[in-house]
Amino acid sequence: MMQDYTVRLDAFEGPMDLLMHLIEKNKIDIYDIPMVTLTGQYMDYLSRFREFNIEVASEFLVMAATLLLIKSRMMLPKPPKAETEIDEDPRRELVERILEYRRFKEVSNTLDAMAEEQKLVFARPPLDLPVRRLPPEHLSVAQLLEAFRTVLAVRAELTIPQAIVAHEEFSIEKQMAFLMALLVRNGGQVCFTETFQAGTRSELITTFLALLELIRRKAVTVRQADLFAEILICVRPLEQAAAMDDGEG
Repeated sequence: MMQDYTVRLDAFEGPMDLLMHLIEKNKIDIYDIPMVTLTGQYMDYLSRFREFNIEVASEFLVMAATLLLIKSRMMLPKPPKAETEIDEDPRRELVERILEYRRFKEVSNTLDAMAEEQKLVFARPPLDLPVRRLPPEHLSVAQLLEAFRTVLAVRAELTIPQAIVAHEEFSIEKQMAFLMALLVRNGGQVCFTETFQAGTRSELITTFLALLELIRRKAVTVRQADLFAEILICVRPLEQAAAMDDGEG
């Protein structure tokens, strides 16, 4: 009884794929291809395809003709040439095409590996999270209050010693004058957080109320260049000129 047997033929994506297989299999130097050996092995593969009634694509036949042409050009005697002429290697164009195809395969293999790795990752659609965007200028009182709370939260509260300490009064008018003087010393502009770096909690709260009063009187304005940027307290142009005159007087 005749036993079944299986004949396996390598599958190639195209003629360049077959050439790369032959070059890697025989460890051929791409920059010095032995055309006789490479062409012979390439033709053997085409003959094997035909032996098993496999239709050979036209692109494989075009490559076979190209290899035969290069082989013949290297085997034929070369005509005499001038001393300044440089021999042109008939294999140069083929070598460039093989190198380009090899780079293409390397990138393709990398992308395939990334695709296989991505199959193991399961993602969910993005959540619709609320985004709070601060306006670039003229911040609201609620936003200023939130910024002030943040300053108080990150600043350590001063420890009051166990002794009799005289209670110090802080008025809004006094802190308004303090803020205007601070702005004049800094060229009419100061960072919000720098304004509340020192002082007791009572003093800081009074200073914040003084800032709100200056904003209400349109003596100062608050600005923010973009989202999450530092909040700036700025003197309005007319108020800055008046404050400078008072300071000089």
